[in-house]
Amino acid sequence: MRLSYCLRPYLFLLALLASALVASAQTPTNFAPVTMKLAYPELTVQRPIWLCEAPDGSGRIFLVEQGGKILILPRDRSGKEASVFLDITDRKPYASNEEGLLALAFHPQFKSNGKFYIFYTQQNPRRNRLCELQVDKTDKNRADLSTERLLLEVPKPYPNHNGSTLLFGPDGYLYFSAGDGGSGNDPHNNGQSLKTWLGKIHRIDVDTRTSDLPYGIPKDNPFVGKGEGVREEIWAYGLRNVWRMSFDRQTGELWAGDVGQNKFEEVDIIEKGGNYGWRIREGFHAFATNDPPATVKLIDPVFEYDRKLGNSMTGGFVYRGKRLPSLVGTYLCADFTTGRIFAVKRENGKVTQSGVLFTQPKGLIPLRNIASFGEDAKGELYILVFEGAANGRIYELFQEP
Repeated sequence: MRLSYCLRPYLFLLALLASALVASAQTPTNFAPVTMKLAYPELTVQRPIWLCEAPDGSGRIFLVEQGGKILILPRDRSGKEASVFLDITDRKPYASNEEGLLALAFHPQFKSNGKFYIFYTQQNPRRNRLCELQVDKTDKNRADLSTERLLLEVPKPYPNHNGSTLLFGPDGYLYFSAGDGGSGNDPHNNGQSLKTWLGKIHRIDVDTRTSDLPYGIPKDNPFVGKGEGVREEIWAYGLRNVWRMSFDRQTGELWAGDVGQNKFEEVDIIEKGGNYGWRIREGFHAFATNDPPATVKLIDPVFEYDRKLGNSMTGGFVYRGKRLPSLVGTYLCADFTTGRIFAVKRENGKVTQSGVLFTQPKGLIPLRNIASFGEDAKGELYILVFEGAANGRIYELFQEP
């Protein structure tokens, strides 16, 4: 995730490669116009970066603040206060712009076992921690910090590029993203190395143990038994900094928004064992080398946009709700810096429509920086926005009459 850039003039690059079609921002689409409205008009939060509904039928919606809190949003949309579910601000996870408490996922059996998972940053040494916790046995609206169990730590050479989405897949396994380690241009070539956590999407089993590890490695992971030092947790690689990914609740496809380096932002559909090219290329385009090695097969993005339209991809969701009928089956993502929302329609393995769905009003102060999307149990989407240095708001999309 990148959280500060100078805005640039808007332009969109037309790219047509292999089976992927990328439309320019000026290309007319059939997407119905939408508008953004506050979902909780009286509620202000601090740097909101994830939102999800607990899978227990309670209807509770949880929101992650980057500084170290998880909140339960008020049931009354006009409510002014959210209750604190978890607070690790005393651990100071938010030490720099892209660090903090970055992700939350509930165990599929959360209703019966009370387990959930968080991903956060710590210093000295700098690292990301993936931990399991449980709900307080006497208060379902509070986390019990004494139950925290460390699953793994990802060492970090630099503070930026933390990746960090946590998701349980349709198979019941936990998937998580890790950025390439930070700095710029992937100086350690982590994206192409199978011996590091960095620049990857990983898949683990939180309900079993492999050897002396505090988690299990599924036997069908693509790099199990592929050589000494190879991280068998890897599901896909060659990714720079996947900032938000999601499973299409209908098809099971894993969509990921990968933040670009100099010129292009991209969206990928993640395949088992796939190599997405970083730092050999950025989007569809050569980066560190003109051509990949002959033995390397790279998977194309399904969508990209030129950095003149925005400077930091925020991955989203394939919409499966009811409020926006014309967008059902359409992937929505955004650019953090410009607040533009993009739509990508994919049918029979090909992108048939793509382009800008929504542009923030001109002269808006402060600008709405879109830090993340969220989804509730009904498939309705929420947009988490930074408005100024610290304050955050929660929006929804509505189709214009």
